[in-house]
Amino acid sequence: MERMKIAISGLGRMGGQIARKLYDDGHTVIAHNRSAEKVDEAKAYGATPAYSEKEVIDAFGGDQVVVWLMLPAGIIDAKLDEWLDLLPEGSIVIDGGNSDYRGDKARSERVSARGSQLLDIGTSGGVWGLENGFAMMVGGDKLAYQTITPVLDTLAKPRGGHQYFGESGTGHFVKMVHNAIEYGMMQSLAEGYRVLREGPYPDLDLAAAGDVWQQSSVVTSWLNDLTRQALHENPDMNDISGVVAESGEARWTLETANELNIPMPAIQAAFDVRLASQNGDVDFSTKLLAAMRSKFGGHNVDGKQ
Repeated sequence: MERMKIAISGLGRMGGQIARKLYDDGHTVIAHNRSAEKVDEAKAYGATPAYSEKEVIDAFGGDQVVVWLMLPAGIIDAKLDEWLDLLPEGSIVIDGGNSDYRGDKARSERVSARGSQLLDIGTSGGVWGLENGFAMMVGGDKLAYQTITPVLDTLAKPRGGHQYFGESGTGHFVKMVHNAIEYGMMQSLAEGYRVLREGPYPDLDLAAAGDVWQQSSVVTSWLNDLTRQALHENPDMNDISGVVAESGEARWTLETANELNIPMPAIQAAFDVRLASQNGDVDFSTKLLAAMRSKFGGHNVDGKQ
């Protein structure tokens, strides 16, 4: 398989794993992050360190620049403009974060005006992507997608995958809806386990229920697997606040659905539970939601991102 030279900017929970997975598969990885400590960690395993955006560009040595940004939605526009002041023509910029798809067209036009291409790649897999592979949903220029296919093939190993969906914004749109569905699935599991706990039969073993549900039942899933793991480790959800963060994607999905007059009662209800938890309305089910988020995404159990 062809190996590529690629910069990863933003070495957080997922960005750090993306960089390491690419490096381990033989790609040349240029590691960049706001804080130097993460760059030092990547340097220690063999990645090329870059402590500034200029060092990233210089590290390509005249080769085509490919920069994968793993940044929060709230700062992507400002950071993209900073990169555009440095990127040479013919570069490929990847927005792999959970950006609002409704801004992708304008971002793509800004990049195109500088002679480069922007791909929006919704990336799922959480902190398990290094081991299990990532699922990647791609929008933007198809030739740019084909150019970076060796990178995506690596990140998909062994059980992930990637798919091209079309024009700019489609990748983030598909990922946004994925995350909204995730809210509903998590809420359903959390409510069900709460009924087991507070129902007419005291001292039911919730983790044992999860174990048997995971054995080819209709609700067998990765989310249920993580839930039963959390219940084995902490049956009473001790030291978990029950405050559950919402990171934007379900909100944007609901806004889009409202504009299209598409009712979404299950996802709306799940979203409302998260908002209520932030105002103190917590119970066993919201604690379990927080535990799930920690399991798949490494999120804090205190409701912070």
